[in-house]
Amino acid sequence: MDSQGQNEQRVVWTVVGTDIGPLLLAATQDGLVNVVFHATDAVRDKTLDRLATRLGTEPVEAPDSPLLAEAIRQFEAYFAGDRRDFELSLDWSLISGFNRQVLRELASGVPYGSVVGYGDLAGRVGQPRAAQAVGVAMGSNPLPVVVPCHRVVESDGGIGGFGGGLETKRKLLALEGVLPEPLF
Repeated sequence: MDSQGQNEQRVVWTVVGTDIGPLLLAATQDGLVNVVFHATDAVRDKTLDRLATRLGTEPVEAPDSPLLAEAIRQFEAYFAGDRRDFELSLDWSLISGFNRQVLRELASGVPYGSVVGYGDLAGRVGQPRAAQAVGVAMGSNPLPVVVPCHRVVESDGGIGGFGGGLETKRKLLALEGVLPEPLF
């Protein structure tokens, strides 16, 4: 509690190395709140500023925090090929409305090793003509990999876009057996 007896939001973060490059993981007492690709110093600083503004508190680097320990363990297991599903508490406070609805459906309804089309996902949330809006929701996903926006592809067989870059999307889909491993 702070000096006025109010519960203060605490945000902790760390950067973990993965097969797709460094990921910034941030968590609150409610759960994992943000996963950010390509966590270079510049990306990290921009992310931390954005989190401070959005969540009203300065994020604290805390790689040994109990709030992050399980997320780190599950990410390591996922990239080692030992985990197919993330079982983490998630803090959805960075996303709302249609985007949250789409991302929740994606998280619960598109399992490891499978893909879904943008239009199909739009239909699942009762908006069959909202494929473009689903694309926007994917681009605003604050929890990539855990909420698997890499599993959303174009209906014509194209890979579609990806905030982490197409090479990252290909690597994630290859890890899950949807695409062959890149040759180089």
